[in-house]
Amino acid sequence: MRRVRSNRLVFLGVCLLICLGLIVASRLGVLGPVRGIAAAPLNFITGIFNRITLGVVNGADDFADAETLRERNADLEVALARFQAELVELREVASDYRRISALLEYTATTQQQEFIAANVIATADPNALLRTIVIDKGARDGLTIGMPVVTELGMVGRIINVAANASRILLITSPSSAISGRLQTSRDEGSVIGQPSGDLRMTFIPLDAQVQEGDIVITSGLGGNLPPDIVIGQVISVQQLQYELYQEAVIRSLNNFDTLEIVLVITNFQPVDLSVFEQQSEN
Repeated sequence: MRRVRSNRLVFLGVCLLICLGLIVASRLGVLGPVRGIAAAPLNFITGIFNRITLGVVNGADDFADAETLRERNADLEVALARFQAELVELREVASDYRRISALLEYTATTQQQEFIAANVIATADPNALLRTIVIDKGARDGLTIGMPVVTELGMVGRIINVAANASRILLITSPSSAISGRLQTSRDEGSVIGQPSGDLRMTFIPLDAQVQEGDIVITSGLGGNLPPDIVIGQVISVQQLQYELYQEAVIRSLNNFDTLEIVLVITNFQPVDLSVFEQQSEN
């Protein structure tokens, strides 16, 4: 035990002497080169830890920025959806304004006629035997069978069925529709019949009539079924049949019946029933 204690005392004394020597050497500047050599690996390790720490901090900042960008993108998407909905609504308002303005301008030029505007709530079926549309006005609005339906571009058709709050219109392009027409330039008359293709055919035009492509065809008023001078369409081709006593012309309506949205019903026109006079002449 005494030997162990003496060894410890010797070791402690040696350590103290070494420490004193190092202190004195440090004060004298002798350990400067040794300190630089020993500090090099420590500086390298410290640099590694600094870079790791900086990377972790930058990663945290990038993550926070990414979360902020995602939130901003979500807010922008919501705002964009709202603006798109408002843009669609404004476009519809502008489109309705243009259509209604055109209809009002047309009604202003026809002082002798009274109109009621109606929305198209069912479009024509091109495969049906009768080409018809349905509007949202009916008997409650004073509509009756036979009333003409028009737009600012011309004739649309006639009412054939009336309910309390809706009416069915037979389009002039229906094969079952026949209208007495007149060429606006030459004043020659004929019968305008709807075709399955959606065009119109004016037949029974006199052989000596001057018919040209681009001529406007209007209602003649003959027969008492429609008011006169309503545009039916425009001539796109003329055909003179061999051995026939008349000419025929293909007419295209200025209306696009597939995209009709608002129409005008002429409410102060009542069709005239001429069958009474025919019965009297037979008697």
